[in-house]
This record gives sequence, C-alpha cells and structure tokens, in this order.
Amino acid sequence: MSDHQIDIQDLSADEWDELNFPRPATNDFDRVVEAAISRRGFLSGLLAFGSGAAVMGAGLLNSTSAQAQAAVSRFAFTPIAMQTDFDVHVPEGYSWNVVAKWGDALFSDADGYDVTEGGAVDKSDRIFGENTDGMELFSFQGRQIIAINHEYVNNKINLPAAQDGAPANAGDVLKLQQLQGVTVMEIAETDAGWTVVKDSPFNRRIHHNTPMQIVGPAAGHDLLKTEADQTGTLSLGTMNNCGSGRTPWGTYLTCEENFNGYFGSTNADATYDPAVAAGYKRYGITAEGFRYQYHVHDARFDTAKNPNEPHRAGYIVEIDPTKPDSVPVKHTGLGRFKHENAAVVLAADGRIVVYMGDDERGEFLYRFVSNGIYTPGGSTDGLLDDGVLSVAKFTEDGKGEWVALTPAATGMTLPEILVFTRTAASKVGATTMDRPEWVAVNPLAIEAYCCLTNNARRGATDDAGKPRANAGGDVMDPNPVNPRAKNNFGQIVRWRAHGDDHAAATFDWDLYVMAGNPTVHAGTPYAGSPNVTQGNMFNSPDGMQIDSTGLVWIQTDGEDSNEGDYAGMGNNQMLAGDPVTGEIARFLTGPKDSEVTGLTWSADRRTMFVGIQHPGGSWPTGNGLPQSAIIAIKRDDNALIG
Repeated sequence: MSDHQIDIQDLSADEWDELNFPRPATNDFDRVVEAAISRRGFLSGLLAFGSGAAVMGAGLLNSTSAQAQAAVSRFAFTPIAMQTDFDVHVPEGYSWNVVAKWGDALFSDADGYDVTEGGAVDKSDRIFGENTDGMELFSFQGRQIIAINHEYVNNKINLPAAQDGAPANAGDVLKLQQLQGVTVMEIAETDAGWTVVKDSPFNRRIHHNTPMQIVGPAAGHDLLKTEADQTGTLSLGTMNNCGSGRTPWGTYLTCEENFNGYFGSTNADATYDPAVAAGYKRYGITAEGFRYQYHVHDARFDTAKNPNEPHRAGYIVEIDPTKPDSVPVKHTGLGRFKHENAAVVLAADGRIVVYMGDDERGEFLYRFVSNGIYTPGGSTDGLLDDGVLSVAKFTEDGKGEWVALTPAATGMTLPEILVFTRTAASKVGATTMDRPEWVAVNPLAIEAYCCLTNNARRGATDDAGKPRANAGGDVMDPNPVNPRAKNNFGQIVRWRAHGDDHAAATFDWDLYVMAGNPTVHAGTPYAGSPNVTQGNMFNSPDGMQIDSTGLVWIQTDGEDSNEGDYAGMGNNQMLAGDPVTGEIARFLTGPKDSEVTGLTWSADRRTMFVGIQHPGGSWPTGNGLPQSAIIAIKRDDNALIG
C-alpha cells in the first residue's frame, strides 16, 4: 500500500474528495458577500413569507424578535450550555442510558467486542455494528423493533493486527463488510432502562453481502448487469447507510450515501465505456478507492473486472423489520446519488411523496411523486418506483419549482436518468446546494425542511479565476438559497407547497435558520440569523426530525474545535427549534469528536432514542476504546418527550 493509501484511513469523505478532485479555492470574499446580502436582504428583514400557522423566515424573525422573545417557550426543558468534554449531557430533569453500543451481542452465540483482537470474523454479523446513523422504531404485536444504520467502519480498530488498518486478506474485508449496513433488533424497557432483547426472532444484521432485489424502471438495464447477475435485478448488500425514512405501510428505508469509496481498480490503466467513465467522474469513483480497499481482495468491488457494480449502489433500500426472512429491495425509481435520508409523506390525493437530498457540495434536492395511490392495507407495489422524479429550482423571489427529470427534458432514457441522476439534474439547470442532508416534514403543516450542512467551495474561484463547480461543471456561485461564500456554518431551508399539496409543482421557500457565530462574526452574514445567539450557536446542521408537536430537532456534524470561527460552539449537539416563534435551544451535547445523528421515539413518545457516532475519548464504557452507541433519553417524571 502506498503512503497515500495509508493516509486516507483517517480522512473524512469530504477530505478524500478534496484530495482526489482538487479545486483550488481563492475567495473574492467582499464581492460575493455583498451580492448575497443584496439579493436576499438577509440582514435587513426582507427574507420572509408568512402564514397564519407559522412565522416563516429568518428575516421576519428579525422584525418580530421582541415578540418571539416574549412568547412562552414550548420547550419542556431548560437549555444547556455548550460542552467540550467526552460525555453526553442533557437538561436537568432528563436522564439517559446506553441501549446498544458497537460490538454488543444480538445473539447468545456472539461475544461482546474484543478490544485486543477486534472480534471474530464469523461473529461480525451477530453483533451491533459500528458508527450508527439514521434509525426508526416500529411497534409490532406489542414489541418495539428498531432499525439502525451503520454508516462506516474504522479499519484500524476493527483490524488491530493489520498494518495501518489495511485489510490483509478476504477475511479482513468480510469482517469490515459485516460490521456495516443495518441492524434490526427488538428492544424493551426494564427497570435499568432500555436494552436489547437478545435472541429475539426479529434481530437481524443486513450488510454488504446480504442478497437484495433491484426493482423499478432501471431494473434489468444493461448498466446494472454484472458477471454474477446477468439479469440486472439482483444485488448483494447495502453500503454507507446514512440517513433513513419510514413508509406509511411500516417498512424501513435505509439510504446509501458515500458508496463510491468502496470501489477501486487493480488496473489503474483500465478503460471503460464513455458513459460509465463519465459516471465514475461525476460520482467520485477512483482507481485507488477510499479507506476500505475492498477491491484488492474482493473482485466484486474491482471496477476493472466489474465496471457495472458501482451502478448497483447509491439507492434507497426498503426493509421490512417485522419479517426477518424478507429480502431487502433497492428502488431505482428514487434515483441514484449520495442519498442522505428519505422523508415520506402523502400528497393531498393519497399519492406517495419522497423528499431526498444528495449530500455532496453543489449537488441537488430531489422529490419523487408516485403515480399510484396509497391505500392502507392495499398493495404497495410500485409506490416507490412508478412515478416522477424531480429536482428543485429556487428563485430569488422566494419561489421554487420541481422540474421533472424526463427523457424529453434531459435527452436521456429513463433508466439512464435513474442510474446517472446527477447528470440528468444538471441538464435541467437545478439549483446547486450546500450539501443537502436530512429532510424533515412537519406533521402539522404542509411544509418541509432541509439541512444544508456547509460548502467551503461556494463562491470560490480556481487559479485561473474561474468559479468553482461541482463534478458536473455546475458553477457554485452564491445563489438565493445558498447565499454565503465559503459557507462553513450551514443553514436550513424551508418550503411550503402551493395549494397545501406536497405533490404541487411549485412552492414558496425561506431560510428557517442560518447557523453562524454571532460572537466572532457580529454584524456579518456569518453571525447567523437573528435566532442564533451566543447561547445556542452551532454549525453544520445535519440530522433533523420533527416531532408530533411540531418541534424541529436539529443534530449537528461539524467542527468541534471550539476555536476560531467555532469559538463558543463546543461539541456537536442536538437542538430543538420552534417554527412558530423561531426560538432554538440546545438540548443535548455529545462527546468531543462525535457526531450526533439519528433520532426516533418509542411508541408511547416517552423515550427519545439518539445516536452518537464516532465519539472520542473512551465513551461510553471507559475501557480505552470509543464506541458509537444508541442512547435512550427520558424525562425523570416519565412525561411525554416528543
């Protein structure tokens, strides 16, 4: 392995992307900021639209700040201060316990995680996986079943005997593959708190080698055919499972995000069909691969031998948590890109609507609307594939539209659109976004929110003075919904569908909050919107859910150095936001170095389950090894918590 390969073991996906697809950044800072403020009136109170149900817009919040501050808070907690230690903190009157941590046995025949050896290969699919992310809880026949994503693994910890974490053989690769994917498990509340029901018939691990079915308009297309499956309708595994979603019929949706990093080539000089090569470039697939080095020991991930294999990843996968023997389904109708999560809601006429973000700088926000109507108890075949996939365009007047990705609009066939969705979206001039991550739908209003985490490339130019662009060549100048150059803080966009119908082709939009640092950047757009204060400031909103009362829960995955631009922000955190008043308050802080991600509730809404990914120190056990985990949070008086 080269020095470069060794170094990438510790890189994030964004850092690896920057290394392999460098785009020099020289910011014309003053010009960009001036134009952004002029366009949106961000600091002058012009960025707003309203409704009787909610105060809409950071600018409007500015003009009604006294009213918002005087309003009675709906938060059932006292906001907590930022923290910088290696523990979890929640408000007074709340308590938490660890439900499951990486390596915990799901079955009696599996031991807990072995710190010295890294655990046995043959038991790596019998334990709780690593680096938890999106999750959903399902109540079935009086049981509580939770499905949880495991986004990635840390090679060096799981392969302690391997040099620099590089897999030495097929067994090492298999172990890494089985520690990722999804855990489905039954949990129960005891006197000691929530815990895993070991040996439950519902306990199941779904990983990179689990057989899956491919359905939808792209199924069977030549782009999905491989030597192992010449039908293009079968696949193995789901990977880099980030955010999640749930369907009205009670199934779990897991979303494949940075799938590109699992593929590489043993022949750096291999040539490909031009369309395949163009897709590799757009989706960031390289000969060297990233971190895992699967392709060295598993030919399925070697693009020189299986050039179509990457086309079978990057989808939303449906899993039935109540049927342990069911085969997961990859839905090509929802497009192929770096899916963050899937927010599913019903249109006014009962059609299925799915909102989805593509988590990469300068990529897009998507919506799918089914052709069929959902009928409780009826067939759900085709509801996530037979329909129209669209991409968002935002305009300066606070309006937007969903542009359908059709053969007529793109000049591509429908299967090509669904395999190379990014290319199709570029062809119709979609709005480049600052890493669209989780989308959440308000159950009390016909509105949705999307976390735009950050984009340091926004508004930058290369050495030749040309504007920075995404991998498809779409320029990333500031635009109305992403107005800040070198946006390291992020923002949340909100839209309300016209006609109170999520299937409508048009919508109104505003910025619900712009994260920032009002202490370091007072008087500039980087201070954030007026509802960001010294007491609640944060950066990089990522995960998001809206509870049954309409409160917006915001989880962060950003810089926790607590220095420079980020001074006073402390560790990553979870905050609650009130869309009516604009108030935002810090509810939880995670251990230093961790991401707070994944949120769901028990059936009685008295417990909140939260994920802690890649913590630092030795949280939660103190055994010298940090372990990602799911925690359960309750009010000490056992009252409702969302």
